Amino acid sequence: MAASFLGTEKIWFDKYKYDDAEKQYYENLSQKSVLNSHNQTQDDGASTILRDIARARENIQKSLAGSTAAAPNNSGENSELLSRVASLEHENQNLQKVVKDLQSAISKLESRISTLEKSATSAPRPPAVCKLPAAAPARPPAAAPQQKAEEDDDDDIDLFGSDEEEDSEAVRIREERLRQYAEKKSKKPGLIAKSSILLDVKPWDDETDMAKLEECVRSVHMDGLLWGSSKLVPVGYGIKKLQIQCVVEDDKVGTDILEEEITKFEDYVQSVDIAAFNKI
Repeated sequence: MAASFLGTEKIWFDKYKYDDAEKQYYENLSQKSVLNSHNQTQDDGASTILRDIARARENIQKSLAGSTAAAPNNSGENSELLSRVASLEHENQNLQKVVKDLQSAISKLESRISTLEKSATSAPRPPAVCKLPAAAPARPPAAAPQQKAEEDDDDDIDLFGSDEEEDSEAVRIREERLRQYAEKKSKKPGLIAKSSILLDVKPWDDETDMAKLEECVRSVHMDGLLWGSSKLVPVGYGIKKLQIQCVVEDDKVGTDILEEEITKFEDYVQSVDIAAFNKI
């Protein structure tokens, strides 16, 4: 009965063989898929490298074509750049020459100014009182009155008088008229000698108050001194000197005394020089 039962049952006695075969199949399948994927990866990598190489070649060709096309333009730009550089170098040389000329002119001007200052400080001062020009010889004062007296004497001759009386009267009249002429001449004012002086008053530096300096100079008062016009004259380095005109009476005001009075304002005045001296 057990045999009959087993005969009716469907039993797969070779299942393990099929299992092994299936396992082997899937293993082979998986190995093939791995190989295929590896080969595909290699193919993809090779294709990627080929694509990069092709792209690089294309870029190289494009760059070569672009450089060939831009060569004329670059040559034109290079020539223009070279011409501009040459012009700039020429301008630089001209500017250097101008700067050298200016430096030489400035040095000459400074040397000339120093020479003028030295000559101005070392120039001899004029004498305090100038001699008057020689006056023309005057006629003897008694000539005209004597002649007139003689004419009057001729008119006053008394033909009938004595010679003694005539002589004494003529002498008296002549002496009287000579006395009157001398008195009249003594009352006449004499000629007053005057001089016109142009003074150069130099300050200490460019910060000196020139208005105050001029005020100090004009504050000098003397009998026979009259101040005139003035102006500021540039000396150099921003320094200006005061040029002032004055008229003095030679008998009353001397140049030494005038300079001494001006230099007393030592806070403003460095030196005083006489630029011009003329007789009036």
